[in-house]
Amino acid sequence: MTQRTTCTDTGAGHAVGAAAGKPDTAVVRDALAVGIAVGLSGFAFGATSAGSGLTLPQTCALSLLVFTGASQFALVGALAAGGGPFTAAAGAFFLGVRNAFYGLRLSQLLALPRALRPLAAQWVIDETTAVTLAQPSRRAARIGFTVTGASLYLLWNLTTLLGALGAKALGDTGAWGLDAAGPAVFLALLAPMLKSATQRAVAALAVLLGLGLLPVLPAGVPVLAAASAAPAVLYLAGRRTRRAPTPAGTAGTADGTHGMSETTGSGAGEDDR
Repeated sequence: MTQRTTCTDTGAGHAVGAAAGKPDTAVVRDALAVGIAVGLSGFAFGATSAGSGLTLPQTCALSLLVFTGASQFALVGALAAGGGPFTAAAGAFFLGVRNAFYGLRLSQLLALPRALRPLAAQWVIDETTAVTLAQPSRRAARIGFTVTGASLYLLWNLTTLLGALGAKALGDTGAWGLDAAGPAVFLALLAPMLKSATQRAVAALAVLLGLGLLPVLPAGVPVLAAASAAPAVLYLAGRRTRRAPTPAGTAGTADGTHGMSETTGSGAGEDDR
């Protein structure tokens, strides 16, 4: 009986140990670090929003109801540059669509009760997704999501209010470069996720489209144009895959010959298939 227990502990116990390898306190600490660090950039949004002409209630409503920093900065940035409200809103909307894809992944990982899902959806953003996906177990993922979402939501809205109130004291918010805080945070979170060549190509093309069209198109429109980077790269990658030769024992050699090892080797081609 003792030997059987020992085997069970050393065998299947590895999976349990890996899942429970991160203490709850460590998860809370990491989640709070992200929530506080990003939440402080609400100062920049509040000041930038007020400087672009939005009223205090409008600025606070954006943080309370929209609560996705990149979209909020895109909206007020387009308005500050003279763009129309519909163009600015469209650019912010397309940036916010990514959160829907985050939700598809997090809904499976968190498996929250149905009654909590509408409330949790409000916290599905870049930061909560990054913290949640980094956790080794469902329990840790739920803790990370909750702590990150709660701390960031509260601090973001508080600093938005304070930033909007202090905008008059700052004067020209553009001179302080505060409008760059939101995009900088977004890029810092996005960069580690660009692991494949396709992902890096999409990001590079989006940057080129956004910056290249900025001088010639109205404010807000370059953001919409940059959204076309993903389907364009995926289409080209799909065509390249369809044109590529089949890998089943027919891969070409450096001199252009095909299948040489299959006809001369001792069954190596069969193993490749």
